[in-house]
Amino acid sequence: MAKSQIVTLILCDIKNSINMAKKVIKEKTIEESLWESANKLRGSVEPSEYKHVVLSLIFLKYAYDRFTERRNELMDEGKEAFADNPVFYNAKNVFYLDPESRWDFLIGNAKQNDIAIKIDKALAKVEQSNPTLKGALPSNYYAGLSLDRTKLAALLDEVNKIDTLKDPENDLIGRVYEYFLG
Repeated sequence: MAKSQIVTLILCDIKNSINMAKKVIKEKTIEESLWESANKLRGSVEPSEYKHVVLSLIFLKYAYDRFTERRNELMDEGKEAFADNPVFYNAKNVFYLDPESRWDFLIGNAKQNDIAIKIDKALAKVEQSNPTLKGALPSNYYAGLSLDRTKLAALLDEVNKIDTLKDPENDLIGRVYEYFLG
């Protein structure tokens, strides 16, 4: 191997190491993300309400991340025809999500004046499509908060940064709930 090739390989390794280090530095802990989420709500919502506001959004993000993961599995297995069949999600303990209840839909509409209504509809649709959730999700909660659209959009952006599948051994929803209790 020529000297120039060795130098090129070393430089590539250094560049990759720097990029990995930057990624590690940029990743926030769940607690840091929850703190930032609470900051978005300050002055608009009572502190005792933070957990309710954030928890439902994290649930929607988590449900979407799991849904997407399962959808990709179906595609990889050549089962595209079943990608919109709830049975193929429920069989793997994944909630089926209609298009308007998916996180990417909410993020795409985060700046709209009716985003609170869209979130409420998404929660209602998830509950309707998944009978095991009957009565578990808030009903018409976000529209009743009268939270400024820009603050709600900023909150959605903050929750969007959370990697809900990063640590499958931990109970993400439980951690969020405990964080806001403390």
